[in-house]
Amino acid sequence: MDALFGTSNPALIVFVKLLWCGAAIKTGHVIADSWRPVWHNLMYGALLGVADRLLGFMLLRSELLSVTGYLLDAAVLIALALVAYRATQAHKMASQYPWLYERTGPFGWRERMH
Repeated sequence: MDALFGTSNPALIVFVKLLWCGAAIKTGHVIADSWRPVWHNLMYGALLGVADRLLGFMLLRSELLSVTGYLLDAAVLIALALVAYRATQAHKMASQYPWLYERTGPFGWRERMH
């Protein structure tokens, strides 16, 4: 596990799962709330991955330049940001334009039939 992620299992749980996953979800919400394009999630998710690597290195002495660890962390963070973005976008479309759209689930909407 150390060779793959560049850190120990408890460090992975503390930083990636709790702190950074919450930050990625909030990032997706904020990007959708401000009507920014979806590709902003990729950029901010990559930056969250860098921040995860830096804090893990500074506080837990994990490997700073672990490429596989960074790629896995960033992929999880970007995926969470994209899910939160889509859920927020679906909610906003249905709630701000109820005469045009209706929700079809947690991640979708469709034109309202008149």
